[in-house]
Amino acid sequence: MSNALASPAAGLIHQGLVYGSDEEFLAATVPFCLDGLEGDEAVLSVTTEANIDLLRQGLGDVASQVEFIAADHWYQAPGRTLGAYYRYVDERTAKGRHRQVRVIGEPVWHGRDETERAEWTRYESVINIAFASCPAWIVCPYDIRVLPEAVVADARRTHPQLVTGPAVHASDHYLPPTAPDGAWERELALGSVNGKEAVMRFGADLGQARAFVADAAASLGMSPTGTQRLVFAVNEVATNALQHGGGNGQVVVRRTGHRIVCDITDPGESPADWYAGYLPPDPAQQHGHGLWVVRQLCDLVEVHARPSGTTVRLHLNLA
Repeated sequence: MSNALASPAAGLIHQGLVYGSDEEFLAATVPFCLDGLEGDEAVLSVTTEANIDLLRQGLGDVASQVEFIAADHWYQAPGRTLGAYYRYVDERTAKGRHRQVRVIGEPVWHGRDETERAEWTRYESVINIAFASCPAWIVCPYDIRVLPEAVVADARRTHPQLVTGPAVHASDHYLPPTAPDGAWERELALGSVNGKEAVMRFGADLGQARAFVADAAASLGMSPTGTQRLVFAVNEVATNALQHGGGNGQVVVRRTGHRIVCDITDPGESPADWYAGYLPPDPAQQHGHGLWVVRQLCDLVEVHARPSGTTVRLHLNLA
Protein backbone atom coordinates (compact mmCIF):
# COMPACT_ATOMS: atom_id res chain seq x y z
CA MET A 1 0.00 0.00 0.00
CA SER A 2 3.02 2.28 0.07
CA ASN A 3 2.84 3.83 -3.40
CA ALA A 4 2.93 7.43 -4.66
CA LEU A 5 -0.67 8.06 -3.66
CA ALA A 6 -0.05 6.93 -0.10
CA SER A 7 3.27 8.51 0.75
CA PRO A 8 3.72 8.89 4.54
CA ALA A 9 5.43 12.23 3.86
CA ALA A 10 2.15 13.69 2.63
CA GLY A 11 0.71 14.37 6.11
CA LEU A 12 -2.78 12.97 6.55
CA ILE A 13 -3.70 9.97 4.44
CA HIS A 14 -7.42 9.24 4.48
CA GLN A 15 -8.63 6.20 2.56
CA GLY A 16 -11.91 4.39 2.16
CA LEU A 17 -11.83 0.60 2.04
CA VAL A 18 -14.92 -0.71 0.24
CA TYR A 19 -14.99 -4.48 0.75
CA GLY A 20 -17.42 -7.30 0.13
CA SER A 21 -15.83 -10.29 1.84
CA ASP A 22 -13.66 -11.20 4.80
CA GLU A 23 -10.82 -11.95 2.40
CA GLU A 24 -11.00 -8.45 0.90
CA PHE A 25 -10.98 -6.90 4.36
CA LEU A 26 -7.90 -8.87 5.41
CA ALA A 27 -6.08 -8.32 2.10
CA ALA A 28 -6.03 -4.60 2.85
CA THR A 29 -5.81 -4.43 6.64
CA VAL A 30 -3.22 -7.09 7.45
CA PRO A 31 -0.45 -5.57 5.26
CA PHE A 32 -1.48 -2.12 6.52
CA CYS A 33 -0.91 -3.16 10.13
CA LEU A 34 2.24 -5.16 9.44
CA ASP A 35 3.89 -2.32 7.51
CA GLY A 36 3.06 0.05 10.34
CA LEU A 37 4.48 -2.20 13.04
CA GLU A 38 7.62 -2.79 11.00
CA GLY A 39 8.08 0.97 10.75
CA ASP A 40 7.58 1.42 14.51
CA GLU A 41 4.28 3.24 14.02
CA ALA A 42 1.38 3.13 16.45
CA VAL A 43 -1.46 1.00 15.07
CA LEU A 44 -5.08 1.25 16.20
CA SER A 45 -7.98 -0.83 14.88
CA VAL A 46 -11.51 0.37 15.61
CA THR A 47 -13.89 -2.01 13.89
CA THR A 48 -16.60 -4.62 14.48
CA GLU A 49 -16.11 -7.45 16.95
CA ALA A 50 -16.15 -9.91 14.03
CA ASN A 51 -13.47 -7.98 12.14
CA ILE A 52 -11.36 -7.68 15.29
CA ASP A 53 -11.36 -11.48 15.56
CA LEU A 54 -10.47 -11.81 11.87
CA LEU A 55 -7.65 -9.31 12.11
CA ARG A 56 -6.22 -10.87 15.27
CA GLN A 57 -6.07 -14.23 13.50
CA GLY A 58 -4.59 -12.68 10.37
CA LEU A 59 -1.86 -10.90 12.31
CA GLY A 60 -0.92 -13.89 14.40
CA ASP A 61 1.81 -13.35 16.97
CA VAL A 62 2.08 -9.58 16.36
CA ALA A 63 -1.62 -8.94 17.06
CA SER A 64 -0.72 -8.00 20.63
CA GLN A 65 1.16 -4.97 19.29
CA VAL A 66 -2.04 -3.53 17.77
CA GLU A 67 -4.59 -1.73 19.92
CA PHE A 68 -8.14 -2.99 19.27
CA ILE A 69 -11.36 -1.15 20.19
CA ALA A 70 -14.93 -2.16 19.33
CA ALA A 71 -16.48 0.39 16.99
CA ASP A 72 -19.78 0.49 18.92
CA HIS A 73 -17.91 1.86 21.94
CA TRP A 74 -15.90 4.39 19.93
CA TYR A 75 -18.37 5.86 17.41
CA GLN A 76 -21.00 7.30 19.73
CA ALA A 77 -20.94 11.05 18.94
CA PRO A 78 -19.09 12.68 16.01
CA GLY A 79 -17.47 15.45 18.06
CA ARG A 80 -16.31 13.14 20.83
CA THR A 81 -15.03 10.55 18.36
CA LEU A 82 -13.00 13.13 16.48
CA GLY A 83 -11.63 14.41 19.78
CA ALA A 84 -10.64 10.88 20.82
CA TYR A 85 -8.79 10.30 17.55
CA TYR A 86 -7.05 13.64 17.91
CA ARG A 87 -5.87 12.75 21.41
CA TYR A 88 -4.69 9.34 20.20
CA VAL A 89 -2.58 10.89 17.42
CA ASP A 90 -1.19 13.55 19.74
CA GLU A 91 -0.29 11.12 22.53
CA ARG A 92 1.34 8.55 20.24
CA THR A 93 3.43 11.06 18.28
CA ALA A 94 4.38 13.41 21.13
CA LYS A 95 8.11 13.81 21.67
CA GLY A 96 8.92 11.53 18.76
CA ARG A 97 7.47 8.41 20.38
CA HIS A 98 6.14 7.34 16.95
CA ARG A 99 6.63 9.16 13.67
CA GLN A 100 3.11 8.28 12.51
CA VAL A 101 -0.05 6.49 13.58
CA ARG A 102 -2.05 4.07 11.48
CA VAL A 103 -5.77 3.75 12.16
CA ILE A 104 -8.38 1.35 10.87
CA GLY A 105 -11.59 3.21 11.67
CA GLU A 106 -14.87 1.56 10.69
CA PRO A 107 -17.79 3.91 11.42
CA VAL A 108 -21.02 2.52 12.82
CA TRP A 109 -24.01 2.98 10.50
CA HIS A 110 -26.58 0.47 11.75
CA GLY A 111 -29.28 1.92 13.99
CA ARG A 112 -28.70 5.48 12.79
CA ASP A 113 -31.58 7.66 11.67
CA GLU A 114 -31.34 9.96 8.64
CA THR A 115 -29.99 12.93 10.61
CA GLU A 116 -27.37 10.78 12.33
CA ARG A 117 -26.22 9.25 9.03
CA ALA A 118 -25.90 12.70 7.48
CA GLU A 119 -23.82 14.04 10.37
CA TRP A 120 -21.58 10.97 10.53
CA THR A 121 -21.00 11.37 6.79
CA ARG A 122 -20.01 14.99 7.34
CA TYR A 123 -17.75 13.80 10.16
CA GLU A 124 -15.95 11.54 7.66
CA SER A 125 -15.57 14.54 5.36
CA VAL A 126 -14.25 16.93 8.00
CA ILE A 127 -11.45 14.52 8.94
CA ASN A 128 -9.72 15.74 5.78
CA ILE A 129 -9.22 19.21 7.24
CA ALA A 130 -9.25 18.47 10.97
CA PHE A 131 -6.24 16.16 10.61
CA ALA A 132 -4.70 17.69 7.50
CA SER A 133 -1.31 18.34 9.11
CA CYS A 134 -1.28 15.31 11.40
CA PRO A 135 1.04 12.32 10.90
CA ALA A 136 -1.91 9.95 10.56
CA TRP A 137 -2.82 7.29 8.03
CA ILE A 138 -6.50 6.40 8.37
CA VAL A 139 -8.29 3.60 6.50
CA CYS A 140 -12.08 3.51 6.91
CA PRO A 141 -13.71 0.17 5.98
CA TYR A 142 -17.19 0.01 4.40
CA ASP A 143 -18.82 -3.41 4.14
CA ILE A 144 -21.04 -3.52 1.04
CA ARG A 145 -22.67 -6.73 2.30
CA VAL A 146 -24.56 -4.88 5.02
CA LEU A 147 -24.46 -1.14 4.26
CA PRO A 148 -27.02 0.83 2.22
CA GLU A 149 -25.79 1.88 -1.23
CA ALA A 150 -26.10 5.56 -0.25
CA VAL A 151 -23.62 5.11 2.63
CA VAL A 152 -21.10 3.40 0.33
CA ALA A 153 -21.55 6.13 -2.28
CA ASP A 154 -20.84 8.75 0.39
CA ALA A 155 -17.62 6.91 1.29
CA ARG A 156 -16.37 7.71 -2.20
CA ARG A 157 -17.18 11.39 -1.63
CA THR A 158 -15.52 11.66 1.78
CA HIS A 159 -12.23 9.85 1.08
CA PRO A 160 -9.60 11.24 -1.31
CA GLN A 161 -8.31 7.70 -1.90
CA LEU A 162 -9.95 4.28 -2.14
CA VAL A 163 -8.40 0.91 -1.30
CA THR A 164 -9.05 -2.40 -3.02
CA GLY A 165 -6.92 -5.15 -1.48
CA PRO A 166 -3.32 -3.91 -1.66
CA ALA A 167 -4.10 -1.42 -4.44
CA VAL A 168 -4.84 2.29 -3.92
CA HIS A 169 -6.38 4.77 -6.34
CA ALA A 170 -7.72 8.31 -6.21
CA SER A 171 -11.48 8.61 -5.76
CA ASP A 172 -13.14 10.21 -8.77
CA HIS A 173 -16.05 11.27 -6.55
CA TYR A 174 -14.09 12.90 -3.74
CA LEU A 175 -15.61 16.20 -2.60
CA PRO A 176 -13.54 18.38 -0.22
CA PRO A 177 -15.32 19.61 2.91
CA THR A 178 -14.54 23.18 1.86
CA ALA A 179 -16.09 22.76 -1.61
CA PRO A 180 -17.13 26.26 -2.73
CA ASP A 181 -20.54 25.25 -4.07
CA GLY A 182 -21.86 24.42 -0.61
CA ALA A 183 -22.25 20.76 -1.46
CA TRP A 184 -21.86 19.74 2.20
CA GLU A 185 -24.47 22.22 3.42
CA ARG A 186 -27.82 20.69 4.34
CA GLU A 187 -31.17 21.98 5.49
CA LEU A 188 -32.18 21.28 9.07
CA ALA A 189 -34.83 18.58 9.35
CA LEU A 190 -36.80 17.64 12.43
CA GLY A 191 -38.81 14.58 13.36
CA SER A 192 -42.15 14.70 15.11
CA VAL A 193 -42.12 16.92 18.20
CA ASN A 194 -43.49 15.58 21.48
CA GLY A 195 -45.55 18.34 23.03
CA LYS A 196 -44.97 22.06 22.62
CA GLU A 197 -41.77 23.84 21.74
CA ALA A 198 -40.38 26.29 24.31
CA VAL A 199 -39.23 29.51 22.62
CA MET A 200 -37.34 32.49 24.03
CA ARG A 201 -35.62 35.56 22.62
CA PHE A 202 -32.37 36.42 24.39
CA GLY A 203 -30.10 39.42 24.62
CA ALA A 204 -27.13 40.33 26.75
CA ASP A 205 -28.44 38.66 29.93
CA LEU A 206 -27.67 35.00 29.30
CA GLY A 207 -28.63 34.12 32.86
CA GLN A 208 -32.27 34.26 31.79
CA ALA A 209 -31.55 32.04 28.79
CA ARG A 210 -29.74 29.48 30.95
CA ALA A 211 -32.62 29.32 33.43
CA PHE A 212 -35.14 29.01 30.58
CA VAL A 213 -33.23 26.11 28.98
CA ALA A 214 -32.79 24.32 32.32
CA ASP A 215 -36.52 24.52 33.10
CA ALA A 216 -37.56 23.49 29.59
CA ALA A 217 -35.17 20.51 29.42
CA ALA A 218 -36.15 19.23 32.86
CA SER A 219 -39.85 19.48 32.00
CA LEU A 220 -39.22 17.38 28.87
CA GLY A 221 -37.60 14.55 30.82
CA MET A 222 -33.91 15.42 30.68
CA SER A 223 -31.83 14.15 33.60
CA PRO A 224 -30.04 16.66 35.86
CA THR A 225 -26.67 15.72 34.31
CA GLY A 226 -28.04 16.04 30.79
CA THR A 227 -29.66 19.35 31.65
CA GLN A 228 -26.33 20.69 32.93
CA ARG A 229 -24.60 19.65 29.72
CA LEU A 230 -27.31 21.27 27.59
CA VAL A 231 -27.26 24.51 29.58
CA PHE A 232 -23.48 24.74 29.27
CA ALA A 233 -23.62 24.05 25.53
CA VAL A 234 -26.38 26.61 24.95
CA ASN A 235 -24.45 29.20 26.93
CA GLU A 236 -21.37 28.69 24.73
CA VAL A 237 -23.34 28.98 21.50
CA ALA A 238 -25.37 31.96 22.73
CA THR A 239 -22.18 33.72 23.81
CA ASN A 240 -20.89 33.33 20.25
CA ALA A 241 -24.18 34.72 18.99
CA LEU A 242 -23.83 37.80 21.17
CA GLN A 243 -20.22 38.37 20.16
CA HIS A 244 -20.39 37.57 16.46
CA GLY A 245 -24.02 37.24 15.48
CA GLY A 246 -25.66 40.61 16.05
CA GLY A 247 -25.96 40.77 19.84
CA ASN A 248 -29.21 38.83 20.23
CA GLY A 249 -30.87 35.61 19.22
CA GLN A 250 -33.51 32.99 19.82
CA VAL A 251 -33.44 29.63 21.59
CA VAL A 252 -35.95 26.85 20.95
CA VAL A 253 -36.14 23.68 23.07
CA ARG A 254 -38.23 20.66 22.17
CA ARG A 255 -38.33 16.90 22.56
CA THR A 256 -38.31 14.69 19.48
CA GLY A 257 -38.27 10.95 20.06
CA HIS A 258 -35.42 10.00 22.41
CA ARG A 259 -33.68 13.37 22.15
CA ILE A 260 -33.88 16.94 23.37
CA VAL A 261 -33.21 19.15 20.36
CA CYS A 262 -32.29 22.78 20.93
CA ASP A 263 -31.83 25.51 18.29
CA ILE A 264 -29.87 28.70 18.89
CA THR A 265 -30.38 31.17 16.05
CA ASP A 266 -28.72 34.54 15.54
CA PRO A 267 -29.29 37.23 12.87
CA GLY A 268 -25.60 37.89 12.20
CA GLU A 269 -24.28 38.62 8.73
CA SER A 270 -21.16 36.46 9.13
CA PRO A 271 -22.51 32.91 8.93
CA ALA A 272 -20.45 30.08 10.39
CA ASP A 273 -19.05 27.19 8.39
CA TRP A 274 -20.93 23.90 8.70
CA TYR A 275 -17.82 22.32 10.25
CA ALA A 276 -17.38 25.00 12.93
CA GLY A 277 -16.20 23.34 16.14
CA TYR A 278 -14.74 20.30 14.43
CA LEU A 279 -11.25 21.77 13.99
CA PRO A 280 -9.15 21.29 17.15
CA PRO A 281 -8.49 24.71 18.72
CA ASP A 282 -5.00 26.00 19.32
CA PRO A 283 -4.30 25.54 23.07
CA ALA A 284 -2.37 28.81 23.07
CA GLN A 285 -5.41 30.81 21.99
CA GLN A 286 -7.71 32.30 24.62
CA HIS A 287 -10.76 32.15 22.33
CA GLY A 288 -12.17 29.73 19.78
CA HIS A 289 -12.72 26.74 22.07
CA GLY A 290 -16.48 27.14 22.56
CA LEU A 291 -17.93 25.12 19.69
CA TRP A 292 -15.23 22.47 20.06
CA VAL A 293 -16.38 21.96 23.66
CA VAL A 294 -20.03 21.97 22.55
CA ARG A 295 -19.34 19.14 20.11
CA GLN A 296 -17.74 17.14 22.94
CA LEU A 297 -20.82 17.62 25.13
CA CYS A 298 -23.58 16.91 22.62
CA ASP A 299 -24.54 13.75 20.78
CA LEU A 300 -25.03 15.67 17.52
CA VAL A 301 -24.41 19.26 16.50
CA GLU A 302 -25.67 20.74 13.23
CA VAL A 303 -24.60 24.15 11.95
CA HIS A 304 -26.80 25.70 9.26
CA ALA A 305 -25.81 29.08 7.84
CA ARG A 306 -28.01 31.42 5.82
CA PRO A 307 -27.49 34.99 4.59
CA SER A 308 -29.81 36.12 7.38
CA GLY A 309 -27.90 34.33 10.15
CA THR A 310 -26.86 30.99 11.59
CA THR A 311 -28.68 28.23 13.47
CA VAL A 312 -26.77 25.82 15.68
CA ARG A 313 -28.85 22.76 16.51
CA LEU A 314 -27.88 20.69 19.56
CA HIS A 315 -29.03 17.08 20.08
CA LEU A 316 -28.74 15.33 23.43
CA ASN A 317 -30.06 11.84 24.02
CA LEU A 318 -32.37 11.41 26.97
CA ALA A 319 -30.98 8.01 27.96
